Amino acid sequence: MTVNILRVDGSMRRSGSRSRKLASALIERLQGLHDGVSLQKRDLAEGLPFVDAPWIDANFTAPSERTSNQRSVLAYSDALLNELKEADILVLATPIYNFGVPAAVKAWIDMVTRAKEAFRYTPDGPEGLLTGKTAYIVLTSGGTKAGSEIDFAWPYLRHILGFIGISDVYLLASDLNGIDPGDADAAALQRILTLSGLKPTQESMAPRPSQRQELISA
Repeated sequence: MTVNILRVDGSMRRSGSRSRKLASALIERLQGLHDGVSLQKRDLAEGLPFVDAPWIDANFTAPSERTSNQRSVLAYSDALLNELKEADILVLATPIYNFGVPAAVKAWIDMVTRAKEAFRYTPDGPEGLLTGKTAYIVLTSGGTKAGSEIDFAWPYLRHILGFIGISDVYLLASDLNGIDPGDADAAALQRILTLSGLKPTQESMAPRPSQRQELISA
């Protein structure tokens, strides 16, 4: 059975990027765990549009009533959303910029988090539609401790993925590189080697009752 992996890179640096290096190591490990892997790459450093008024108007127009221009406006968003829908595993690699996610990562999230496509509203509240997937968040930082009170990237990513139905979310962090460069990367790479199957095997990674959101911190 082929496992579909979607890799999304949020670093604006193509050379010397820690998040890209760790994502490549993670992808290599996942490929070694499965006989068949289909890898789709999305590099946000190539640029992507932000939500604007025409996009909002097109998105909130019923599909059967959209004009050709509105369909064109949503074409890029549709492509990103389809990539995510088809993925069994999401590897989202991003640095922390000013305590949060880069603007390009937020733009990607806005493009894929669409009502009636990624989630829907019900009498009991919002319901995520992109279920049955596993996500690995590869997070790097210079001076922000992953999972700390000043880290607004990991809680946001964990929440928004859960909101659209991706509840198996794991963090692989190489943090505080500006304070102690090198050691965090080495520890994160070692963590990758412990992965077995689709999920980490350590006892500390056992799923919580409602949502798997454990921290693998280097």
